Amino acid sequence: MSKSKETLMGSQVTSHVEDEALVERRRAQIVTAATELFAKKGFYRTTVKEIAKLAGVSPGLVYLYVREKEDVLLLVLLQVVEGYAAEIPKAIEGIDDPLLRLMKTVDAYCRVVDRLSAATVLAYRSTKSLSVERREIIQDRELETNEIVAEAIKGCMDAGLISRVNVDVLIYQLVLAAHGWALKSWYLRSRVSLDDYVAGCLENLLTGVMSDKGKGLFENTLQNLKEYTETEGADDV
Repeated sequence: MSKSKETLMGSQVTSHVEDEALVERRRAQIVTAATELFAKKGFYRTTVKEIAKLAGVSPGLVYLYVREKEDVLLLVLLQVVEGYAAEIPKAIEGIDDPLLRLMKTVDAYCRVVDRLSAATVLAYRSTKSLSVERREIIQDRELETNEIVAEAIKGCMDAGLISRVNVDVLIYQLVLAAHGWALKSWYLRSRVSLDDYVAGCLENLLTGVMSDKGKGLFENTLQNLKEYTETEGADDV
């Protein structure tokens, strides 16, 4: 079988298989197994043989879909940043109210983190294990997501709901709050629901930078977010 390059989730990872659907399916198996093992044992102490065993395939088959173990780590981390890039825009599509749009952006970010909690923690722990070039891939995708958050913040500023603050600082305050749900899950999950965590983050981080106009709208908009999220959940059933 000829050697080809598959572009998956913004990365170039060498594959010996040309069937794109099969590549995606097999890599999903490998990524799921690798995420669990990397989270338990760490990147360096996990072997490809162990990944293959947990994925239910042979080590030789793994090497049909990736070239090396670092390829697997890259794919694991990309599922996180690509999750943000894909799911946050969908979550805020059609929302014109600037404050609700910002709140929903943060809410969607937290929900991706919740779904990919183990991989989110790995992104903090193991990104340094990638080559410089591959770390830049992850960072570039993170910056793309930051732009989505920035646009939502600026929309609130333009509407007079948020003061003219340093946008970069506020972006990372919100991003770190979202990541905190995974990083401190051992503590948080036994004490608050995800909904309450999101509401608390929004209140703690936004009300301090809001204008009087924004503060006046905060509680009603937070209730609208709750109703919006409940409606989405009902639609998913």
